[in-house]
Amino acid sequence: MGEIEDAIERADREGFTREPPKTLQGRINYLLKQLGTTKAVAAELGITADSVNRYRRGARKNPPKDIASKIDDAVRSRWQPQVRKRRHKKAAATGITVETRARFGYESSAGSTDDGRFRRLTVKLPATYAQRLFDARETGASDQEMRGIIAEGFKEVYFQDNGGRAMGLSDVAINDIDYLDLEY
Repeated sequence: MGEIEDAIERADREGFTREPPKTLQGRINYLLKQLGTTKAVAAELGITADSVNRYRRGARKNPPKDIASKIDDAVRSRWQPQVRKRRHKKAAATGITVETRARFGYESSAGSTDDGRFRRLTVKLPATYAQRLFDARETGASDQEMRGIIAEGFKEVYFQDNGGRAMGLSDVAINDIDYLDLEY
């Protein structure tokens, strides 16, 4: 996953109304319910179907740390899909707040430049950018494409101040991201 995808996932997890299952058996049973078969769960986690069955039955209680992490991520990424949909729908109507510390590149009629300094920005992007970002994620867009959507929103809202300045600015790019968080 890329930085934007991770930020969307973190923002989704902040909206959970209940905690996912805590026990290993509960998590494996949840994955079985979601994915349908032991084979599918095993493929998702990169383990054998026999291992999945052992975890499900309780015959093995302590998976290796990397497998435990994969199980946790698989459960959390599928947890409360209706809550996620509601939050995305609301964000697509009201907008999203993006907080980042990143380097930006600019193109204008005077030429292009890469700003050598990190900027820390917190910008409320309009609803259209939120909808475009969620649509891009849904269609499997790359992290670079999703960065482009956010950069376009920064250009409009922050750099051009919604048409009030820097009208010669034709393109903004996010070059290096130190961190990026979304709130909706």
